[in-house]
Amino acid sequence: MPRSQTPPTALSDGPARTGAAPGAIPLLGHAWQLRTRPLEFLASLPAHGDLVEIRIGPTPAYVVCEPGLLRQVLADSRTFDKGGPFFDKARALFGDSLAMARWAEHRWQRRRMQPAFHPSRLAEYAEVMGGEIARMTAAWRPGRVVGIVDELNTLALRIVTRSVLSAEAEDRAVAVFQRSLPVAVEGVYRRTVTPVPLLHSLPTPGNLAYRRAVSRLRRVTEAAVAERRGTGSGGIGSGGESGRGGLLPLLLAARRGDGPGDGPGDGGHGEPLTDADIRDQLIVTIGAGSDTTANALAFAYWLLSRHPEAERRLHAEVDEVLRGRPAHFDDLDSLPHTRSVVTEVLRLYPPGWFFTRVTTAATELAGRRLRPGTTVLYSPYVLHRNPGLFPEPERFDPDRWRPERERETPRGALVPFGGGSRKCIGEHFALTEMVLALAGISARWRLRPLRGTTLSPRPLGTLGPGPLRMVPEPRTDAPS
Repeated sequence: MPRSQTPPTALSDGPARTGAAPGAIPLLGHAWQLRTRPLEFLASLPAHGDLVEIRIGPTPAYVVCEPGLLRQVLADSRTFDKGGPFFDKARALFGDSLAMARWAEHRWQRRRMQPAFHPSRLAEYAEVMGGEIARMTAAWRPGRVVGIVDELNTLALRIVTRSVLSAEAEDRAVAVFQRSLPVAVEGVYRRTVTPVPLLHSLPTPGNLAYRRAVSRLRRVTEAAVAERRGTGSGGIGSGGESGRGGLLPLLLAARRGDGPGDGPGDGGHGEPLTDADIRDQLIVTIGAGSDTTANALAFAYWLLSRHPEAERRLHAEVDEVLRGRPAHFDDLDSLPHTRSVVTEVLRLYPPGWFFTRVTTAATELAGRRLRPGTTVLYSPYVLHRNPGLFPEPERFDPDRWRPERERETPRGALVPFGGGSRKCIGEHFALTEMVLALAGISARWRLRPLRGTTLSPRPLGTLGPGPLRMVPEPRTDAPS
């Protein structure tokens, strides 16, 4: 397909380019490449244009490879709505919850849930984070190998479960999510990149494991909802008022279409949420708040083990600020290098590595007319490794987030949490957790990969590092 040219976008030096990816297979399109080598395939697309046509099965889809075009997509969530292959398959697991909801549903859901994620709540959540970080590291033994992804996944699950379900983490719920969520999310991704519905209904081991995982997740979450309905208690603070007590009491009190600012009484109209509605919101919140954070922290410790100067500066900073005590919410502003490490990890290895939208009306993007129902994709992984946006993009360089250098980064180039009205509601929760965890762990321990361990990024529903076996070494140079 020949390239077309249109006026330049906000961040382009010239006209926006459109093109098409080579290598489509009859009937499957580029599904094989997306299934077997998705990162390499997506990373090859910017060479073909700023907006590149691919095929998912026989259906065309368009990949946005330029930040100015992506800003246009993210700023108009009504035209470029949540949808496309991934979200269509993910709704089988997450229902019409906040992350999956269409534009109109999303507006009232977000308003109703926002108080649980307001910045004023972060100090409260940070106390939970600090306690769980100390709990995890207290169980480590010098020289004893740990599966760091599993350790961090348990940590993140306990934190988010305590924050949204109950005052104390429910060990059974944590165990079920840890065992079942990766299987369920991988099943969603496999269904996305295999556009042959018949294959999904066959009783293969993978399909059966997916169905069992979904069933376990739903049962354990429904049990938690039923228990809270019966006791009238909620999450942290166990208050039922809007904005207090975590997410669950907000959902128990919510009515469809209501939310702060919707009208007198805030909740005097609309049907209450069903247990299934609340279940789906909790599953997506716990899922999004655990696997992603754990993977990012695991990548962080791998990168720090390979970059001793960045690690040395991290240790110096946490030693100066913490002086041997646990990290608290009030320490965040005093940990700029720690935050820069987190930001650089999210640039190199964004857990949400690709997203899809679907057009709700005829529109134009980069001069290309798109029909209603057209799938538009973007990949933070690809955008973050664009040398035109980030010099030496493959290099781990936390200093690129120092204030004087961060200003050089084009607007819209860094999108680990998405953007626009659909930006991740838990962004500040996740950043707080990652900075506190990185500081709290590093104040006491160094983590070193077991000899022979290699990094094997796995792009499934989220981007993970693959199995990482690491050895905790006590920091004998740290303040006591």
